[in-house]
Amino acid sequence: MMEILGKTDIDFMGKRNIAFIVSGILASLGLLAVIGILVGWANLGIDFAGGTAVQLKFDKPLLIAEARKALDAHGLGAAELQEFPQDQKLLIRVKTETTIEEGVSENIIQAFQAEFPDHGFVVDSSTSIGPTIGKKLQEDALIAVILSLAGIILYVAVRFEFRFGVAAAIATFHDVLAVLGIYFLMNTEITLLVVTALLTLAGYSLTDTVIVFDRIRENLRQRRRETPTTIINNGINQVLSRTLITTLTVVLVLVPLTVWGGEVLHDFSLALLLGVIVGTYSSIFVASPLLLLWPGAEGRLLSRSK
Repeated sequence: MMEILGKTDIDFMGKRNIAFIVSGILASLGLLAVIGILVGWANLGIDFAGGTAVQLKFDKPLLIAEARKALDAHGLGAAELQEFPQDQKLLIRVKTETTIEEGVSENIIQAFQAEFPDHGFVVDSSTSIGPTIGKKLQEDALIAVILSLAGIILYVAVRFEFRFGVAAAIATFHDVLAVLGIYFLMNTEITLLVVTALLTLAGYSLTDTVIVFDRIRENLRQRRRETPTTIINNGINQVLSRTLITTLTVVLVLVPLTVWGGEVLHDFSLALLLGVIVGTYSSIFVASPLLLLWPGAEGRLLSRSK
């Protein structure tokens, strides 16, 4: 197997307190983002907030300042604009509780037709979601995340033991919160695509964690005289090259998608890119150290090392 670091002997468990501080900050950002979503601080897409999104493709360039002025003149000053100069496209989003009843998409199209008769354009896409549907999508997204975490605990608990399942679930939840917190801090729009990326991230993070846990379990069976801390450190060091190679391979794919993948793939790819990096960190510095912090008895696997 290819190795990029060779044999390592890093004391990961000795750095767990520093890692927990970093993870605490990331998780706190995530919890702040959750609160922001609930009370309306977060930059929610129309999928969750309700509203209208219209994307127009023009025959020739149109300055965004002129587009905003045209919308202001037609009573659409609250619209959010995002331009894609390379494709001569303009995305107009209006978040409002009465978007469908008022026919906002038609008003947007009519405004550009009236103000820019010499600028031919076509409607690339038009989406309208009412506030009731947006609220339902929020609830469904939350249920999906909770069910995925419950499934993670059950799967890892059956394959290893309960404490391993809880550690894996906490690490996965940490990853989701971290990416959500970064998005909140960047004021990046949170859409259904981002939620999809978070659920995909949960699966990736779990796979990474299970690989580390599997090596730890193997060492627990073969090296019973060593302390749990030494066994966990050895397990992580043994799979470190494999973990980093896997991460770098995925990152090499996600970076071009994030930078040049276009507006459709950007949010999804960015969430995955951040998640893969955080997930690799958490499988080493979050999931594994949690095995040492479990209250009460050490469990059948860890107790074998004594």
